[in-house]
Amino acid sequence: MREVHLIGVYSTEFRRWPERSFKDLTREAYLGVLADAGLADGQAIESAWFGNCGMGSWGQGNIRGQVCTTPLVNEGRFPERVPIVNVEGGCATASMATHGAFQEILSGCADIVLAIGVEKTFMPDDPARMKEIFENGIDRLDPEEWRAYYRAAGEAAGKPFAPGPDRTVFMDTYAMQACHHMRRHGTTQAQIAASAAKNHSIAVHNPKAQYRFPLTVEEVLADRPVTWPLTRAMCAPIGDGAAAALLCSGEALKAMASAVRARAVRLRASVLSGGKYRSLDEPSLSRVAADRAYRMAGVGPRDIDLAEVHDATSFCEIYQAEMLRFCEEGEGGPFVASGATSLGGSIPINTSGGLVSKGHPVGATGLSMTYELVTQLRGEAGERQVRGARLALQENGGGVMGFDEAACSVIILEKSA
Repeated sequence: MREVHLIGVYSTEFRRWPERSFKDLTREAYLGVLADAGLADGQAIESAWFGNCGMGSWGQGNIRGQVCTTPLVNEGRFPERVPIVNVEGGCATASMATHGAFQEILSGCADIVLAIGVEKTFMPDDPARMKEIFENGIDRLDPEEWRAYYRAAGEAAGKPFAPGPDRTVFMDTYAMQACHHMRRHGTTQAQIAASAAKNHSIAVHNPKAQYRFPLTVEEVLADRPVTWPLTRAMCAPIGDGAAAALLCSGEALKAMASAVRARAVRLRASVLSGGKYRSLDEPSLSRVAADRAYRMAGVGPRDIDLAEVHDATSFCEIYQAEMLRFCEEGEGGPFVASGATSLGGSIPINTSGGLVSKGHPVGATGLSMTYELVTQLRGEAGERQVRGARLALQENGGGVMGFDEAACSVIILEKSA
């Protein structure tokens, strides 16, 4: 099997950018990833995978990547005639772009491929349209199927399905999952708050993060309720941003400068799985993707030194710690509250601050996770650095299908040198 490496990564700062366009964010991420890879231009790029979810709500329903890169092509910064594949997979979009680039290199069809994700979700003058961006991540053709599922799940979880106008339906689904976990395993709201407090506090040291202020467990619990047991501090914010990675084959890496080779990170595994309307006690699609990724990389969960997981709410860190086999099922709450997922813990999780603090511009999120893990494996993470990190795992889910996401990506990265 061919080796695949990341030679460049970049993320914009995540925040609300009402004054910046999709093309502006694309430009920053693209030029940033070239600079990180030590390339003067992008003429060596053979193809690109462009991730975005919500641009259709801004009027650009198709050919999104082609439109966003046109100014760069006109300026001679982006190579002409390069194929651009547009990718959409809910919140897993950017990871799907990486997966496409990974497969293209593995197949031998290309040696240098760009993956990029760009998103704007903040519409200060049109909150209804802003909410629409997110609600397209669930079945809009047959909504009664999921409404019936959630009504039944709510009864089983002791949390009736009662969506409200002040939040997306996804917050209600996460809250029901949390309540089911609490009823079955004894997980507490304070344990969920421990994850949120840890991630908010570590984001202080991430210059790319949307929220950079520390919180205590008590402050998280006292924040504005969203839907019990979730408070605002336990939920990812609305924001904009872009992130990118430049992937290359092992053969291409050998021909590059020593400075590039020294900072390259190997992509050992990239796996996707699909969601379904599962029973409440059945493991999720992230368990399936993780097990496949471990097999592809030839490693196990105990070999992983750090991870970025999709904590659209802080309950997700508890749950994904179990699904990724970092702890036993039902033990995620005590595991997180013990400090095991903190810096210095047995498996640091979300050293970026996670989605709840770093931010969650959906089509860019997966590549921002990759940016964090590559930064860590290079030893360039500063005050949030995990010492001696060699293997890192990324879990990124997108869309909703019952209590599953509609799609899930798990990626395993390895320090090359």
